[in-house]
Amino acid sequence: MSMSLIGVIGLLVLFGLLALRLPVALAMILVGTFGTLCAQANRFIGLGMASDRAWARGWNAAMSNLSGEAFEVASNFNLLVIPMFVLMGNLAGVSGMSRDLFTAAHRWIGHFRGGLASATISACAGFAALSGSSLASAVTMGRVALPEMNRYRYAPELSTGAVAAGGTLGFLIPPSGGMIIYAVLTDQSIGRLFMAGVVPGIVLTLLFIGAVWITVRLRPEKGPAAERATPDERRRSIGAAVPIVLVVGVTIGGMYTGFFTPVEASAVGALLTFLVALWRRSLDASRLRAVVLQTMRATATVFLIIIGAFVFIPFMSLTGLAGDMVTFLTSLPIGEIGVLIVVILIYMFLGTFLEGIAMLVLTIPVVMALATQLQWDLIWFGIIVVIVLEMGMISPPVGINVFVVKSIAPEVPMSTIFRGIWPFWFAMAAMIALLVAFPGIAMFLPSTMLGS
Repeated sequence: MSMSLIGVIGLLVLFGLLALRLPVALAMILVGTFGTLCAQANRFIGLGMASDRAWARGWNAAMSNLSGEAFEVASNFNLLVIPMFVLMGNLAGVSGMSRDLFTAAHRWIGHFRGGLASATISACAGFAALSGSSLASAVTMGRVALPEMNRYRYAPELSTGAVAAGGTLGFLIPPSGGMIIYAVLTDQSIGRLFMAGVVPGIVLTLLFIGAVWITVRLRPEKGPAAERATPDERRRSIGAAVPIVLVVGVTIGGMYTGFFTPVEASAVGALLTFLVALWRRSLDASRLRAVVLQTMRATATVFLIIIGAFVFIPFMSLTGLAGDMVTFLTSLPIGEIGVLIVVILIYMFLGTFLEGIAMLVLTIPVVMALATQLQWDLIWFGIIVVIVLEMGMISPPVGINVFVVKSIAPEVPMSTIFRGIWPFWFAMAAMIALLVAFPGIAMFLPSTMLGS
C-alpha cells in the first residue's frame, strides 16, 4: 500500500470521526497515533522486515510520537499565554467591562441611524482585545447589546447579524486564541503575529460599521436612531472605559515596544484585569471560583487540541500527502495569486461545515508547506487565514457564532440571523482583498516592533 493512500484513508477516517461528533482533538490523536503505526509498519515491511517485527516497530514509533509530542506541548513555556489571556478575558467578563464598552459606544454614536449596531461592533472590538475569544465576545456583547437594540425596534437580522459578526473580531484582534495556535503550529513569533492583527482588526471593524451604514442607508427602518446622550453622560462613559483602555494599552503596547514578551504581557494583563475587578467589587468567592474553573476548562481544551495537532501533523508528513497536495497546487497554470485564491476558496468551503480551530489544525500541514514553497510571509498569510476562518464562523450551515447568537435570542429564526450576516461576510471578503493588494496593512506594525 502506498504512503499517499494511507494518508487519504487517515483523512477519510478523521472526517468520519468528526461527522460522528467526536471532539477534534481526540479524533486527531486517534488518527495520528494509529496512522503513524500503519505508515511506519508499511514502510518497514517495504524494506523487507518481517510483518510482526514491522508492526512492533510501528507501534513503538507511534507511542513515541504520542508521548513525545504531548510532553513537548505541555512543557512549552510560550504556551503560558493561553491560560493568562483566557483568565484575563474571563475576569473582564465578570467585572462589567463589556457593559462599559457598549455604554461608551452607545453614548457617542447611538444617536445615528444604525448607531446601536455600530456601537455593538465597536464594543466587540474592544472586548476582543481583552478576551481573545470569538465566542466570548459574541456571548458577552450579545447579552448586553441585543436587549438595547430590541428596545429601539431594530430589525432582528441587523441586530443579530451585528453581534454574530462583531464577535468574530475576537479571532483577529490580539490576544487571539486562534493566532496563538497558528503561531505554535507554524513556529512563528506570537508577538509579531499579534501586532500583525492590530491594523487589520481596526480596518475590519470600520468595514463592519460601513456595512451597517450601507444597510441603514438602503433600509432606514432597520436601524432607528437612539436618543442623543448629554455631554455629561458622554464624559462619564469615557471615564468608565478608561481602565479598559489602560489594560489593553499596557498589554499590547508593552509587546510592541519590546518591554514585555507575550508571556509577560499576558501575565500583566491578567493581573491588571484582576485589580480592576477587585476595585469594582465585582468579584466574590463564587465568581472567582467560576472564573478559575472556566479558565482551566478552556486551557485544557486548547492544549488538547494543540497536542492532537502535533500528533496528527507528523503522520501527514510521514505519508507525504501534504507534499503531493502542494505539488498539485503549484503545478496549476494559474500563478501565485491564483493559488492563493484557490486556497482561500477551499477555506471558505471548509468553513461551511468545520469549526474554525478544527479547520486551522487540519489544514496547517498543507498550507504551511505551500506557503513556504511559494515564499509567502507566514505572518501575513496567517492574518489572511484567520480572517477566512472568521468567515466560516458566520457561514451557513455551521456558523458557530450564529448558533451562539441564536441561544441568546431564541425568538429570532435561524434563517433571519443568517440573512443578517451577509453584509459583514462581504466586508470580510473586502478585507482579504485589501490584504492581498496591500500586505503592508498587516506587516507595518511587526516590521517596526522594537527587537523584532
